Amino acid sequence: MFALPPLVALSPGNLNAQAAGEFLARVERAVAGGLECVLLREHELSERAFLELGAQLRRRVRHLIVHDRVHLARLLEADAVQLGFRSLPPREARALLGEGLPIGFSAHAHDAPEARAGADFLLVGPVLRTPSKEGLLEPLQFEGLARELERDRRPAWALGGLRPEHAAQVRERGAQGMAVLAGVLGSADPQIAARAYLDAWERAR
Repeated sequence: MFALPPLVALSPGNLNAQAAGEFLARVERAVAGGLECVLLREHELSERAFLELGAQLRRRVRHLIVHDRVHLARLLEADAVQLGFRSLPPREARALLGEGLPIGFSAHAHDAPEARAGADFLLVGPVLRTPSKEGLLEPLQFEGLARELERDRRPAWALGGLRPEHAAQVRERGAQGMAVLAGVLGSADPQIAARAYLDAWERAR
């Protein structure tokens, strides 16, 4: 069964080459707090800059997920690839990647089942209201998360507006963990934030 750690931190999505150093410093702080997994999803970086940042990130975290850039995943020795509705379909990505590298899909309540076909795991959201999805997608709330995890039994990580105090509700609905953006790498102190999420998840056992 595929498994990632219970906490996945997303990169901000708007990095440029000048901001990479500060981002890596924030990752190091979060790792000191127990973070093991980062999802790198920087669409604005050139291929070269993405590869360079991914290589530096690979040296700092135990698990690296590459978003969208399927062709760079093997070069970066990524642990998984994450796809969305603008990406290659999971089955086509599998044809390029071969077997062995897990493929994730960013799932929403309105997805057609075939959109997820071939994915090994899901990021399901947004659970709560979040600025990145404001006006685009209605939050699932915890009841909607439970319905999504009931209809699709693949391993799933919940995302969207989640704080440490939501860990018990997420875990009770059957998620394997939480994926967060502002909550960890966008927080005032990534080390304290990562520890707070992980401690809350353990208390929710």
